[in-house]
Amino acid sequence: MSDKLQQEKPPLLVSRHHKSEDTIINIKEAVIGGSSHTLIAGPCSIESRAQLVTVASALKEAGLTVLRGGAFKPRTSPYDFQGLGEEGLKIMKDVADEIGLVTISEIMSTNQIDTAARYIDIFQIGARNMQNYDLLKAVGQTKKPILLKRGLSATLEEFMLAAEYILHQGNDQVMLIERGIRTFEKATRNTLDISAIPLLKQETHLPVLVDVSHSTGRKDILLPCAKAALAAGADGIMVEVHPDPSIALSDAKQQVNIDEFHAFWKGLCNSGLYH
Repeated sequence: MSDKLQQEKPPLLVSRHHKSEDTIINIKEAVIGGSSHTLIAGPCSIESRAQLVTVASALKEAGLTVLRGGAFKPRTSPYDFQGLGEEGLKIMKDVADEIGLVTISEIMSTNQIDTAARYIDIFQIGARNMQNYDLLKAVGQTKKPILLKRGLSATLEEFMLAAEYILHQGNDQVMLIERGIRTFEKATRNTLDISAIPLLKQETHLPVLVDVSHSTGRKDILLPCAKAALAAGADGIMVEVHPDPSIALSDAKQQVNIDEFHAFWKGLCNSGLYH
């Protein structure tokens, strides 16, 4: 993979050959990349103001700076909850401004960019849209930081080239996130590719994070997988938090409640790996 990428002329903008030092993304109180780690947390879907206030308050109490939450939800079934759309983004901005957090939310199409830009700090490009090249080009023309998720069956080369589309348009504020890939294994929702972390850190200058909720789909192994990700060199972790996962409108099984979140956070802090 490395040799193949080196043959590109000129060197890829995402590559260490183009930029040797790490990219560090600063937005408000949040710093992603560099010498410190970042924990990004929040519900899979924004469902109500009360729900988001409960989660955001817990994050703030723990000292976190970044809140995630879905308003536009790409679901496998058309009958599943699709998100609150712009109303969800309004709720997120209101809560984040009140409590003092940076926000991340997914956009799925180019016609959502201008609307979402009014409410959120970081655009998330989800796994299903990793190779939506028109969308990648469009967010590359914005000044918003971009969180790019690895596709369900994407190779690391394809993942890096997807990021290249964004940088090629002039936006170098890009974060990569490993969220598990599709394999034959059924014990977990996806298969967490730990090897992707050191390889991406070696090949690119972009921050690399790991979504332990989507990669595992299991609350009982979130902490050891997060520790493994940090040990492999990840710059941060993403985890899904809901006040009452049993009634969540999406991804109920993999979201942790507030007490479980605090236990997870304590476990990370006490591991000696998170700093």
